[in-house]
Amino acid sequence: MTPERLRALLAGVAGGALTVDEAERRLAWNPVEDLSFASVDHHRALRQGFPEVVFGQGKTPEQIVAIAGRIAARGDGFLATRVAPEAAERLAAALPAIELNVLGRTAYLAPDEPLKRQARGSVLIVTAGTSDLPVAEEAAVTAAAYGNPVERLTDVGVAGIHRILARTEVLRSAAVVIVVAGMEGALPSVVGGLVAAPVIAVPTSVGYGAAFGGVAALLGMLNSCASGVAVVNIDNGFGAAVAASRINLLPPA
Repeated sequence: MTPERLRALLAGVAGGALTVDEAERRLAWNPVEDLSFASVDHHRALRQGFPEVVFGQGKTPEQIVAIAGRIAARGDGFLATRVAPEAAERLAAALPAIELNVLGRTAYLAPDEPLKRQARGSVLIVTAGTSDLPVAEEAAVTAAAYGNPVERLTDVGVAGIHRILARTEVLRSAAVVIVVAGMEGALPSVVGGLVAAPVIAVPTSVGYGAAFGGVAALLGMLNSCASGVAVVNIDNGFGAAVAASRINLLPPA
């Protein structure tokens, strides 16, 4: 149940096309569905504008397909992240219209009715290096699924700082910038010093031993000297995109 569908339901009651009893039945239709291994929150979209997202890591392919299928049955579409190859194959077989992003490990099914979201501008996904692309693609797919216009700027890390300095027009045209970087995690500070838009930094677990699986990048980003840089958890492209969406998307009129 999305806000758009709720409005249509209420308009149907107000216009006499739908009875109060029928509207009540539709609203009460299993807001939480018990699958024994999961409690699917079917009213998440009503509260937050987007259905519950399936986090695939740690779940079996059968569990992912079952949860995704129940969400998709409501017509609201769904997004799954951290989807392993076997689960992706099962999802594609069960839901042929699904869009798989192998690099980002995501699976997205568009809703029956397109989301009507008004955005302040675009969300720009910036990656320091090619090795950061899996996390960046998770962010890009999520941001697009939520209804944001999405742009990408790839492989512009500080080892060749002229690359990012040559793209300042692209940077400054974005409403929100997500910067994905591993190693020492310096790129968000550079971007934060170039733009007025909010910058969301995503440390990745890319790097040699002293990177400590992304901890070095995380600490570097948390200690950024640039103002307006917010930081999410290591490899959390999804979380960065949801935060960007809440900044960029206007509330329903």
